[in-house]
Amino acid sequence: MSIRSLNSLTLKRQNVYNIGMAREAIKRATVYIEEDLHKALRLKALEVERTVSQLINEAIRGSLGEDAEDLEAFKERAREKSIPFEDAVKRLKARGRI
Repeated sequence: MSIRSLNSLTLKRQNVYNIGMAREAIKRATVYIEEDLHKALRLKALEVERTVSQLINEAIRGSLGEDAEDLEAFKERAREKSIPFEDAVKRLKARGRI
């Protein structure tokens, strides 16, 4: 598939996306993506019939969701006793794990 047809399909899908998302606040942002990653992202968008913006939003939501899970895990483990790294290594050696 040529870059011209990629551009055309992306623009058509982007227009449908914007119409469908009219109820949600959308903010335009300029990001700089490495050329090979951008090409791969555009090809994936075509393959899964999504827009590049949708894929980027999903990736950001996923990353922020992982951060939220990590913060919750830190909060849950805050009361656990901390042990020095050297002690942890010694215990692993003693158990034959390393």
